[in-house]
Amino acid sequence: MNVTTSRATDPSRIRADVLVVPVASPPGDMQGALAAVDASLGGLVSAVIADGEVTGAAGQVRVLHTRGDLPAARVLLAGVGDDPDRGAWAAAGRAAARAARDAGARRIALLPAADANAGDVRAMAEGLATGAWRLEAFRSGTGSRRASRAADPAVTVAGGALPSRAATAVGATAEAINLARELAETPSNHMTPTILAKRAQKVARGRRSLSIDVLGPRELTTLKAGALLAVAQGSAEQPRMIVMRHRPPKSARRTREVLGLVGKAVTFDTGGISIKPSAGMEEMKMDMAGGAAVIAAMGLIADLEIPTEVIAVVPSTENMPSGTAMKPGDVFTAMNGRTIEVTNTDAEGRLILADALTYCARQGATRMMDMATLTGAIVVAIGEVYAGLFGSDPAFTEMVREAGDETGDLCWPMPLHPGYDPLVKSAVADLSNSAKKRQAGAVYAARFLREFTEGTPWCHVDVAGTAMQGDHASGFGVRLAADVAQRVAHLG
Repeated sequence: MNVTTSRATDPSRIRADVLVVPVASPPGDMQGALAAVDASLGGLVSAVIADGEVTGAAGQVRVLHTRGDLPAARVLLAGVGDDPDRGAWAAAGRAAARAARDAGARRIALLPAADANAGDVRAMAEGLATGAWRLEAFRSGTGSRRASRAADPAVTVAGGALPSRAATAVGATAEAINLARELAETPSNHMTPTILAKRAQKVARGRRSLSIDVLGPRELTTLKAGALLAVAQGSAEQPRMIVMRHRPPKSARRTREVLGLVGKAVTFDTGGISIKPSAGMEEMKMDMAGGAAVIAAMGLIADLEIPTEVIAVVPSTENMPSGTAMKPGDVFTAMNGRTIEVTNTDAEGRLILADALTYCARQGATRMMDMATLTGAIVVAIGEVYAGLFGSDPAFTEMVREAGDETGDLCWPMPLHPGYDPLVKSAVADLSNSAKKRQAGAVYAARFLREFTEGTPWCHVDVAGTAMQGDHASGFGVRLAADVAQRVAHLG
């Protein structure tokens, strides 16, 4: 992704197809970038604001034709809303990018106010770099079975708002987010666990700090990963556990901490014997969005040269109904020796994460964060704005929450009170994978996962509402994981 920076503040010196200018709500006094563009266009900006055509409302984009008065053929006035957070700035960038794509623009310049916060500018630039992306591989005439990059624009951040190193990081982040979206949106017959593992190998290839191991049925059997294998036994596709490691040079490492990232990657989820309703089931190709985010984040962590060791574990399988599928009432033994009664085969994500968390802890992670499209209950509770955040260690949990605020991958803390412990009990095994009481479903799932963390400080991020929005994947979690890794690198 080509993201560059420029010190130019005069709109007449900024060469691009479109010039994007952020507008707050209400727009207020005309000054800075807005005033400069208004002067160049003979008062057109102030006129549309006075007429109420531009309010600065979040997501609003007003297109102005410059008619040769500026090098850019169009100016896009992009509303960021009233008191916007990082997510609002990113959303404004995405809205402007879609408008630029519809206008056929290939070069986008962002001209923020001179006093704009660098983090806000970065978020809007990331939005501009990702908002136009869409999966084109499966439309006739694209010529290849891969995601089309034709929609990726070149983005320039003008006004000296970002140093060149930060602009490079924005480009790398955008590439990683778009990769996560591509992996999640690719139809499941083209994104099996085996294919996902090959894509992860491609991410590791060429990045010196990254290594990868792919564990198949034989290795998983040796490891006694009974929970992952239980889910996989209903599918003709073999399961994979993808293990990636980022090892920075010893001279660069700043901490002895090892961050573990775990991502659920069910490449298609029918629900198994406890089958889902058919309406909307096609979206279940995106039930691997957490794993996709982790794989993409590992590439980004390597590109940013984050000075801490990171291990990623991505368990991947399909969840299918068949004559060999696990059944309600079956009991399986997880990698840590705990027995699990399966009372609902559609609660499969927590099963594969159980073995992945145990494996990650045993591989040396000193703190872990998992991301998973785990429960519909979290969507009911807090919708699509925040991911649910659960944690066993208050300080680490707060670190993840702060990282979410900084990146725009917002996380809302949820309870893990001991009073919820009875929900995970089974009448015939150590644990049940689904509670009989219809209550606190997201809390129950997190409480179940905690049993497999080996006492390691851990956070669970339930991205069911934020990673899949409508028919599309958002790439939620890529920025969050990289920022958490950066914060861990600065721990004593």
